[in-house]
Amino acid sequence: MSRIGRKVLVLPKGVSLSQKPGSVGVKGPKGELLRAMPTGVSLKLEGDKLTVQRADDSHENRSKHGLMRAHLANMVKGVTEGWTRELEINGVGYRAEVTGDAVTMALGYSHPVVFKLPKGVAAKVEKNKLTLTGSDRDLVGQTAAKVRELRPPEPYKGKGIKYVEEVIKRKVGKAGATSSG
Repeated sequence: MSRIGRKVLVLPKGVSLSQKPGSVGVKGPKGELLRAMPTGVSLKLEGDKLTVQRADDSHENRSKHGLMRAHLANMVKGVTEGWTRELEINGVGYRAEVTGDAVTMALGYSHPVVFKLPKGVAAKVEKNKLTLTGSDRDLVGQTAAKVRELRPPEPYKGKGIKYVEEVIKRKVGKAGATSSG
């Protein structure tokens, strides 16, 4: 049996769960999230304890069992605490500013890059750090990946957009002409 799927998920105060055929919804103080419910997996709610159960021990249902439990845990954390992803912008003249529902960035191109934020994701800029927040973990992560894709970090000078915890393997440049003869 799945170790993750077996874990009981405790719903905090202020979080409610709603089930419809084929989908499950979680509502809390930071919003509401909806996800499709795979076949072969069901939910059992007793008070504030939620358990994910599977129909049989087939390989497909075993994999869906742990996956659905993990998705539900991420949804519960999203509607209570929210998810955050931090990006760091490195480079001379590289900067970002938030204007409404878009982030305008100077990334060394001949023009400013305007990135429109999807609904449910908010951005904040402090010095060279861009912080993306939202209740949907998948959406926040995907948005951060798309922003990073605008100017990925390069290995020679480290210029570009990188995750704060990301370590860029640096390369040594050309040796250059050192002798004057």
